[in-house]
Amino acid sequence: MTTPRPTIEQQYADARPKSKALYERARAAMPSGAAHDGRYFAPFPFYVERAEGARKWDVDGHEYLDCWSGHGALMLGHKHPAVVKAITDQAQKGLHYSAGSELEVRWAELVRSIVPGAERVRFTLTGTETTSLAVRVARAFTGRDYIIKFESHFHGVHDAFVAAVKDPFEIPASAGVPASTLSTTLVAPCNDIDHVRELLEDHQVAAIILEPAGGRSMTVPTNPKFLKELREETRRRGVVLIFDEVVTGFRMAAGGAQEYFGVTADLTCLAKAVAGGLPGAALTGRADIMDMIAFTGDAKRDRTRRVADQGTYSGTPLVAAAAVAQLEILKTGEVQRELNRKGDRLRAGMNQTLKTRGVRGCVYGASSMFRVFLGADAAELGLEDWTMDAARLDRGMGGKLAGALHLALLVNGVDISRGNSNGWMNGAMTDKDIDQIVDAFDRSIVRLQEDRLLA
Repeated sequence: MTTPRPTIEQQYADARPKSKALYERARAAMPSGAAHDGRYFAPFPFYVERAEGARKWDVDGHEYLDCWSGHGALMLGHKHPAVVKAITDQAQKGLHYSAGSELEVRWAELVRSIVPGAERVRFTLTGTETTSLAVRVARAFTGRDYIIKFESHFHGVHDAFVAAVKDPFEIPASAGVPASTLSTTLVAPCNDIDHVRELLEDHQVAAIILEPAGGRSMTVPTNPKFLKELREETRRRGVVLIFDEVVTGFRMAAGGAQEYFGVTADLTCLAKAVAGGLPGAALTGRADIMDMIAFTGDAKRDRTRRVADQGTYSGTPLVAAAAVAQLEILKTGEVQRELNRKGDRLRAGMNQTLKTRGVRGCVYGASSMFRVFLGADAAELGLEDWTMDAARLDRGMGGKLAGALHLALLVNGVDISRGNSNGWMNGAMTDKDIDQIVDAFDRSIVRLQEDRLLA
């Protein structure tokens, strides 16, 4: 009698006993045994022991090409020598001064010189803190309360922005948020300028915020024409335009999506790549708006009209050292241009795999970002003519198929983000690595076909 082949889930689990044991320990100490929602998946997450360049190795000895790249923060890959040296040198001098440092100043100067419209810089710790501060600054500057965001766009986990992140968009992305808190958050469909105009006519809007390349790392791409229309409308009405470039900052180009698309926002939220892979973020933008945070010496104004902002770890020298080291390399744009070329090559190779294997689907994105959708091609999804259904793109290929693809890729040595079936490339990846990712994708598609998970 022939022994049935194990399922992809069994194959994954049987080969990772040390990760399974760690997961059991983690479950007793942390909710769901994970420190981040995106790192939790069935049957259990794997645990990494070390990483270098484009690769990481788990505790069971498995090697992966890393298409998470520190959630997109590691633009240069793991353990880049310049970044490691900067961190090591600074650690010998101190971790936290409770004061400014020259590194902090250099970090701000680099951001100003690279990012379009960056007249002032305020450092924070996370993307969530940065978008929260951006909204507060915009409200103080305009004297208005309402904020417009878009379906599927993610701006962190603070209360004002948990609206309309995931399908169904009518339900907040998290429990524990009062409806009254969301009453000043207005939601518009992606790429619909007419709906935006209606909201602007009917409400006193302080700001519009969006991920310029598209919601949730381009799960729902943004029409470049729409960006230009938003810029025109907000400028005409005195509404602050906020670009959440936590993902796209320093990635799509040295100057991020603003440089890539040729549209400059009033305020820009940065995290991930801005801090060299360590926890760090920044809000930047027009001086007159950013100076709502500044002290003027007018006691009444500074107490009643100034935007207060404090953060224990904002601009600390250890983070600044890593940030300066990475940005000194990224500022020329050469890393991004080469990565964008490889991104085009990767998406083309993966799409050719789907065609060769006779699978309806597409791999889409831009720059060094990609997303896999199985079950419908680009035309059917409206990706070619901007008629996209955000809810359908957000739902993706379905949880069972997405989970199986994720595990199949892991078994074949590639790690992507399971939640959106997407990935971010890094500068340590070579053309040979691209070939390896395409080959792993091919073998994973074949495995899904053999397991009758794909038609």
